Amino acid sequence: MAIAQGFSNDLQDIILKPIQNRISPPMTFTVTVSAISPTPSPTFTDIHALIFDKDGTLENSKVYLEKLTIERLRLLENSTPGIRSPLTQAFGFDGQHLNPTGLMAVGSRQENLIAAAAYLAERGHSWFEALSLSHHCFDQADRQVVPNAHTCPMFPGVGVALETWSHQGLKIAILSAARQWSVERFIADHQLGGWIDVAMGSDQGLSKPDPALYRLACTRLGVDPHQTVMIGDAQGDITMAKRAGAKGAIAIGWPGYQSPTLKDADATIQDINQLQVSQHR
Repeated sequence: MAIAQGFSNDLQDIILKPIQNRISPPMTFTVTVSAISPTPSPTFTDIHALIFDKDGTLENSKVYLEKLTIERLRLLENSTPGIRSPLTQAFGFDGQHLNPTGLMAVGSRQENLIAAAAYLAERGHSWFEALSLSHHCFDQADRQVVPNAHTCPMFPGVGVALETWSHQGLKIAILSAARQWSVERFIADHQLGGWIDVAMGSDQGLSKPDPALYRLACTRLGVDPHQTVMIGDAQGDITMAKRAGAKGAIAIGWPGYQSPTLKDADATIQDINQLQVSQHR
């Protein structure tokens, strides 16, 4: 019986359902991509698992992240007047929209926090004072701007696709630059616990694009990296997967998001349904 890993113990009993539909002996899968590039589209064979990024890949968190950025900037400016302008640029924010390749869009919370602390230190704060101020402002912003199923909906077709592939016996993982609680919140909000085998955030000592993070996810899935395909919307997703030895790394850019041009991506898609999965014994 497959039980998702990476969840805190108190949430396992709440949001994870026993998965009784795994096929034994294990099946292998072929993943065919109907890509917008390249042509012809690639096909990946002997696949045992798909590994997904969360923000911008499974979850439409664009509006939430923009509101969170505005609140962080407001609080940081209140603590240290004059810091808003340089930090706005550092976060990859133009005042209304986030750059999809910028720090706030693709960086971890810790990476954003360190960037804020660096600018605070440049304004005269000691390093430990700058870190303390950053933590305080980020924590306060988290309390003011709350993610949920309404502010962070799934992209169309995601739930059905994950359920279908899980029923077929394909292993599914979420590997996110967000914190662990954010990954667990997303799964709980959208009732995905029955379909996710491994759920990992990037606040447990490793972060993207470190290939060790990808290999750890594979270890928890019980597969080798060359038996997996990574799907994500950021360069860190592709670089991490390739360095870890994944068989494939696919870039996704949903309509309304900037279509990514990610180095070394095997293909680029605009919809999760551009992945076709077939099973083999």
